Amino acid sequence: MPARPARRGDYAAWGGTIRARHEVYRPQTIVMARAALAAATPPVLAYGCGRSYGDVCLNPDGTLIDCRQLDRFIAFDAATGILACEAGVQLGDILRVVCRPDRDGTAWFLPVLPGTRFVSVGGAIANDVHGKNHRQRGCFGNHVLSLEVARRDGSLATCSREQNQELFAATIGGLGLTGVIVTARLQLQRVPGTWLEAETVRLDNLTDFFAVSAEADTAWDYAAAWIDCLATGAALGRGIYSQARHQPGNAPPLAPPKLTIPITPPLSPLNRVSLRAFNSAYFHWHGRRQRHRSIVPYQRVLFPLDQLGGWNRLYGRQGFFQFQCVIPQDAEREAIADILGDIAASGDGSMLAVLKRFGDTRSPGLLSFPMPGTTLALDFPNRGPGTLNLLRRLEDIVVAAGGRLYPAKDATMRAETFRRGFHRLDEFLPHVDRGISSGFVRRMGLA
Repeated sequence: MPARPARRGDYAAWGGTIRARHEVYRPQTIVMARAALAAATPPVLAYGCGRSYGDVCLNPDGTLIDCRQLDRFIAFDAATGILACEAGVQLGDILRVVCRPDRDGTAWFLPVLPGTRFVSVGGAIANDVHGKNHRQRGCFGNHVLSLEVARRDGSLATCSREQNQELFAATIGGLGLTGVIVTARLQLQRVPGTWLEAETVRLDNLTDFFAVSAEADTAWDYAAAWIDCLATGAALGRGIYSQARHQPGNAPPLAPPKLTIPITPPLSPLNRVSLRAFNSAYFHWHGRRQRHRSIVPYQRVLFPLDQLGGWNRLYGRQGFFQFQCVIPQDAEREAIADILGDIAASGDGSMLAVLKRFGDTRSPGLLSFPMPGTTLALDFPNRGPGTLNLLRRLEDIVVAAGGRLYPAKDATMRAETFRRGFHRLDEFLPHVDRGISSGFVRRMGLA
């Protein structure tokens, strides 16, 4: 028997700019999930933890299969580091249960982690998430050994690099459109321990970023920079570069957020005045020394925002847009400078602006976002037409430079931009499971 659908349910994107009504199934087992998929009125879409910022995780006026209760561990081989689990397991659960140091201090660890632990395995695969170590480890999909996908016709397809290879490639980064991912086998990596040696480096301008990041390519496991996107002139691109590598020992376990924002304020405290004051203070405080090293728990480097629960509510009832692009190597310096210059001139800066390099490792996913080059991610409070006009100008710079935007973060991309940026789209489309769709798919004109 399928899980009984709720009459209707409100689901919102993490950015808070999109909220939609859905008919919802909440299956508790894989059998129930498969039955729900077959019985649901199309269009249908699987839903994980809802940490996508735009409409890629929503299916307005359609059906959602909420997979959060498919959260069981199936098997773990401590000798090989191979983990099998259901798709609703959160990455934080894996870190808490599996990634604990052995007697020698070393530990199995997830090889790729996004900026939050509150992401499901299925969502990490569907969006082929990346982290601060793409240069060494690639995307999440590079470490998926196999997966099971429930299809609308009632079948359950086992996919890997050896079996159903084309569906495997389409499902990794496939935005949930090939079916409902119900299980996965992951290859963990062995690390010296769960403490991190962390170093911060002051960047006085954008040129410093490219020089420091080139130096860090082989010496550090993780690397990314916070950028003061309101700085101008000779200080354009100034910021704080953070790099870290694993150290022996058992860091403190993951804990609930230290503080939670309980309600969404009617007006956001993140306005132009407060953003400029925060960016200036943050740069001068962390940049008072050229370099600084410390030993810290991994979660402080990898999940800094998880320490504040419901942080997205700070943007108020109008929400915020996240803009993440990647610019290929031959155009990255000029295009990133143009983007930062346009943002600074607009005055609509971001408190959370992250700049990092992508490496050459190619994901098996047909629609994987990263390419060799530089990626920039920013959050913009939703101020209406002015914000939308800024996002359109930034998108134009990305397109002219031959880059692409990240669907998991997007709420405003034009269909032409998506088609131009993802060159294997035509190869992917035949694998879309009939009756599965999303708000993003329809906005891109693919349904």
